Amino acid sequence: MLFNSLEFLLFLPVVFCLYWFVFNKSVKWQNALILVASYFFYGWWSWKFLGLLILSTFLDYFYGFGVASANKKKAKLFLTLSVINNLGILGVFKYYNFFALILQHRLAAFGIHTDPILLKVLLPVGISFYTFHGMSYVFDIYRGLRKPVTNVVEYSVFVSFFPLLVAGPIERANHLLPQVQSKRRFNYTQSIEGCRLMLWGMFKKVFIADSLAGVVNNIFDHYQTYNAFILIIGAIGFSFQIYCDFSGYSDIALGTAKLFGFELLSNFKFPYFSRDIAEFWRRWHISLSSWFKDYLYFPLGGSRQGKWKAVRNTFIIFLVSGFWHGANWTFIAWGFIHACGFIPLLLLKRNRKHISDVVAQDRKLPNVTELLQIISTFCFVTIAWIFFRAPTIGTAVAYIKQIVRSTLSTPRQFLHIPYYAIVFLYIIPLLIFDWFFRRNDRAIFIIKSNVLRRSMYVIILLLLLIVGFNTSSKFIYFVF
Repeated sequence: MLFNSLEFLLFLPVVFCLYWFVFNKSVKWQNALILVASYFFYGWWSWKFLGLLILSTFLDYFYGFGVASANKKKAKLFLTLSVINNLGILGVFKYYNFFALILQHRLAAFGIHTDPILLKVLLPVGISFYTFHGMSYVFDIYRGLRKPVTNVVEYSVFVSFFPLLVAGPIERANHLLPQVQSKRRFNYTQSIEGCRLMLWGMFKKVFIADSLAGVVNNIFDHYQTYNAFILIIGAIGFSFQIYCDFSGYSDIALGTAKLFGFELLSNFKFPYFSRDIAEFWRRWHISLSSWFKDYLYFPLGGSRQGKWKAVRNTFIIFLVSGFWHGANWTFIAWGFIHACGFIPLLLLKRNRKHISDVVAQDRKLPNVTELLQIISTFCFVTIAWIFFRAPTIGTAVAYIKQIVRSTLSTPRQFLHIPYYAIVFLYIIPLLIFDWFFRRNDRAIFIIKSNVLRRSMYVIILLLLLIVGFNTSSKFIYFVF
């Protein structure tokens, strides 16, 4: 079931009313309802893969007790089983064909011709997210950060809570499970905040991302026929398409969770106002980058074992992060590019420069240095997005070469504004709005003037009605 669908607009109020007016007497019944609703939400997409979600959930629930054992060998055995189980599921459904074709090509180089059996099944929606939920839970038990959950329904809700089930954010057991286990009371203020986040997320997805998608797809599909100006517009357009698509989903997820009394972790904090790549990754897909930092980077030694091991570990997490997105060399190249941007900051010990502050913290506008830093970081990120968006590395390189060749051959093209510059009519207002709320990602529509705030509600609702809901437009991160 998609957030931007009529089915969800019917599903949500029904579950909300049952949750607060029928099952509100007992947290156990509320959790049971949430679990049933989550399975229904997932099964609406495909009931065939619902069994895989349930199997994965029960296996990690069982492994949690073994990992909690005082016997270190037994604990390590169950931890290993959990990792094999989760990575095995990902390997079969997400990466099997990729590695099978690589092996076929390698053998062909030695004159050995094979015809591997390839899987012809859809990638289960949300598989990368719910498997990471399970692994983080087991890892935390092994590290002594929490005890295993005895109530299987509570654990199942943690893994499959429908707002975050198919595209995150990737929650931590220590953050979400206590909320699942505690009594929840209806909070009007929290619900209003949730509605605001949902409205803004829906606007970013339906009005901005889906509107940009048509232009971006056309430019990337026919890049050979366009000049540099249009290709640059296409790359910038995709940067904002994927941002509005994914952060829009996260806003809707956070807002929906608030309606049921839950607070999820923030996944985006205005990443395109970052002053370097390190800050960008503290603001983009926060739940994934922090997951890799805690469960991969630190266990590998982080930066505590010398400079060159820190460089090695950084490359590993960026390459793995790229591969997490999909079985394609383009994603690995995307991760490699970001690693190359991060390493100089690490070596110069500038990677932790912007940890807690925001750009122009106590000012209305950035200074010249900050503005140049934001622009240069955005340009770097946008070039990397070309590899993320392109079907092959060769296509991405050709796209960039076309920009360079066209710029050198006809520089006067930049004096004429093409039709595709219409994308900036979506981007510029978004940037202004984001800049206004950059200090607090949860402060959407917290405006003192009632007239102005309500006017914005009306305008956004009208724009959504004008554009309409394209129920075939899936969220980009559904395929990850």
